[in-house]
Amino acid sequence: MSDLMKVSSNPHIRSKATTSGIMGAVCVALLPATAFGVYNFGLHALLLILVTVASTVLTEFVYEKLMKKRVTVTDLSAMVTGLLLALNLPPAAPLWIGVIGGVFAILVVKMLFGGLGQNFMNPALGARCFLLISFTSIMTNFDCDAYTGATPLAALKAGESVNVMDMIIGRTSGTIGETSMIAIVIGACILILLDVIDLRIPGTYIVTFVIFITLFGGRGFDTAFISAQLAGGGLMLGAFFMATDYVTRPITKNGQYLFGIFLGIMTGIFRLFGPGAEGVSYAIILGNLLVPLIEKITVPKAFGKGGERV
Repeated sequence: MSDLMKVSSNPHIRSKATTSGIMGAVCVALLPATAFGVYNFGLHALLLILVTVASTVLTEFVYEKLMKKRVTVTDLSAMVTGLLLALNLPPAAPLWIGVIGGVFAILVVKMLFGGLGQNFMNPALGARCFLLISFTSIMTNFDCDAYTGATPLAALKAGESVNVMDMIIGRTSGTIGETSMIAIVIGACILILLDVIDLRIPGTYIVTFVIFITLFGGRGFDTAFISAQLAGGGLMLGAFFMATDYVTRPITKNGQYLFGIFLGIMTGIFRLFGPGAEGVSYAIILGNLLVPLIEKITVPKAFGKGGERV
């Protein structure tokens, strides 16, 4: 019999990529934003990052030891979760905030649902939203030694003018890792060049968001307003590093486009019509919850099913 007629058991597509390799690439891609955040906000920001990462890694290690499961901290997924969570924290937040957030991200969002690959939402964003609800005053206080006053997005929402170039460079208040659009884009380019992510979700997300705020922002196609909205807040960080999470994004191509469109619309709604100036975290978490429905709609039917004929 010809080799072409032999059928092996699934999976039929194999890859040399490993979880640790992918997570390592994400860590490397986050270095520019991390380094700029430390440079911008100082030593406390560095300590907050280290404590948060340590809390996620240690939580996963202790849980797996207590449950007598295989220790998986070497796959670096807990480190990525801790780093992403830290970059979404205010630079002057107390260190215990990073510990509580790190424990919640790993224990509640990840491990209690079965570990890596089973969590239904992005652990870092789940923890951030938990902290926002539980410790609102701390999580919305961006005053630090370097900057005081409202964030650029809050100022923009209040009708004040902002310096777009400062926002692109990162010379503004905000969370540790969201301020420098340049640093985030450099990291995103690293992920794209390493073939860790593609532009389906982030590209659709950003384009949809721009269209939405152009139509409903009340300023038309105002390039300064659009640029400020793109550079401010966690949109770029969320679009390239969290919306593209392998576990909580759709697996189908059409589903990824729908996912990006949903994120763009929801972020626009939160920013333009919500009480706060941000909305990326909640938009992505809501999108994560809709992933099963999106995949059900977009998954292709198997050959011969549903009455289709060639």
